[in-house]
Amino acid sequence: MARFSTLFLALLIASPALYATFVTHQLDLETGLLRLLIAVPVAAVMLALFRLVTGGYGRPGDRKKDPEPGSDTDEEPLRAEAVAGDPFPQRRAEDAP
Repeated sequence: MARFSTLFLALLIASPALYATFVTHQLDLETGLLRLLIAVPVAAVMLALFRLVTGGYGRPGDRKKDPEPGSDTDEEPLRAEAVAGDPFPQRRAEDAP
């Protein structure tokens, strides 16, 4: 819970309260710090959910180890062919009726 990203997000969430506490003096010191203290577990839960959702992306263990011959999951790269020339005839201004 004391990761840098958690504390940074908590500061970002509580920044309006901290601004009102330390700059404009519209909030008490206890109120501003209490809002920061509440923002820390909220930020930790938000980042934990984000890590849970994005945790499985990019891991190599998601693919099959031995694909069957002739299946679509062969490890050969996809090959493409470039076509030279213009696919549509060019229209010039002097050809217009």
